[in-house]
Amino acid sequence: MNTSTNRGVVWLGSPAFPEAARDALSDTQLRANLKRATGTIRDKRLAVAAELDDWEALRESAAAIKRRTARHLDRYLLELEASVTAAGGTVHWAADAAEANRIVTELVRATGESEVVKVKSMATQEIGLNEHLAEAGITAYETDLAELIVQLGDDRPSHILVPAIHKNRTEVRDLFAAEMAHWGRPAPDGLTDAPADLAEAARLHLREKFLTAKVAVSGANFACADTGTVMVVESEGNGRMCLTLPETLITVMGIEKVVPTWQDLEVFLQILPRSSTGERMNPYTSTWTGTTDGDGPQNFHLVLLDNGRTDTLADTVGRQALACIRCSACLNVCPVYERTGGHAYGSVYPGPIGAVLTPQLVGIENAASLPFASTLCGACYDACPVKINIPEVLAHLRAKAVQARHGTSAEALAMKAAAAVLDSPRLLAAAQRAAALGGKVLAREGRIGRLPGPLSGWSDTRDTPAPPAESFRTWWHKNRKERP
Repeated sequence: MNTSTNRGVVWLGSPAFPEAARDALSDTQLRANLKRATGTIRDKRLAVAAELDDWEALRESAAAIKRRTARHLDRYLLELEASVTAAGGTVHWAADAAEANRIVTELVRATGESEVVKVKSMATQEIGLNEHLAEAGITAYETDLAELIVQLGDDRPSHILVPAIHKNRTEVRDLFAAEMAHWGRPAPDGLTDAPADLAEAARLHLREKFLTAKVAVSGANFACADTGTVMVVESEGNGRMCLTLPETLITVMGIEKVVPTWQDLEVFLQILPRSSTGERMNPYTSTWTGTTDGDGPQNFHLVLLDNGRTDTLADTVGRQALACIRCSACLNVCPVYERTGGHAYGSVYPGPIGAVLTPQLVGIENAASLPFASTLCGACYDACPVKINIPEVLAHLRAKAVQARHGTSAEALAMKAAAAVLDSPRLLAAAQRAAALGGKVLAREGRIGRLPGPLSGWSDTRDTPAPPAESFRTWWHKNRKERP
């Protein structure tokens, strides 16, 4: 099932979005879970965002910071490296997934440990770190509750913020009861599906890992170039345990996560929690700057991951996707995501942001269906706290997808034929007469149920109105009269 590209975003392309979406749409339980969860988060976000009179000004400020950072990314990354090094940390540069996985594996091996605890991280999912560590004989334990659910079920994340959004609590209860014993402490006897009982089962299961682990692996929400400070925000406190108790901390961070200054966090810490969980502030906001004797991890390694980001930066339209702060607000308002879920996107980055980010990270030829996984309704743009114009990037990437097929697809050939017809009044009149005749044959109750041949791909998923019996051109020639 899992596939990898040369850059390492896993799960891509098996199958393409249209086929995967068709399967998802037939899963009524999945659709019910998604509708309930996204609706709840969406309503909370709207309520807390409305509390701020300067919400739109904050969005514009965040967008401006991200634009400035992208323009001078090389300078800020070098400044970050110097700041982290001066604070006692070590910086590693990874051009792609293979290099990042090799670096992390070697760092873990150097400690002599064969287990690591993990903070929820999109970057490590992107490179398939857990699978790579397993091949090296190292077990990675996910400690975020939702990621734990996904790991126990040998499943895949389906949401940026809530990876197990496709599961309801009864399904989680059954999973805990069946699988926890295989990974450590088993679930309590008689476990119910009450949220408090599920959380307690997870706490007991993970506690022994927190207290014995010597190595932790994390991602990062932000890193300040001027101070070398790295930040993780979360809601459960499991991340805090990973970031403070182990002796060695390894952070894998996409290069776009850097911000110029500590002061810039003032903006992002107002918009991120409101946009992601509908909270005014994240319950746990952890920051660390290098290492401190006798306090926290004594060895800190920061792995800066490119993996297609530099190529994305070169696209003046598409680069705005790198401004994403992984809040998932676009997923929660997207009518396509709400009906298909995240697995249909075939990538660790689902939803609208995944539809524009993944094709750029792996190459449009490897993810040509994703830019079309949208209605272009614009709800994602309105919700995005950093004002990424996702519809604009989708349209831009759709054009690239068509160009990548070198004009040989059925769609491209049809467009060429349409251009020839529309350029000739004689051919257009003939086509209109043929369409009117065909419409009489195929139409029922004013609609065409199924178009013939390759056109059936259109009519399989949408109603096709029957062509009028008389075109405007014909009517005009028959009825036009000189005005007095």
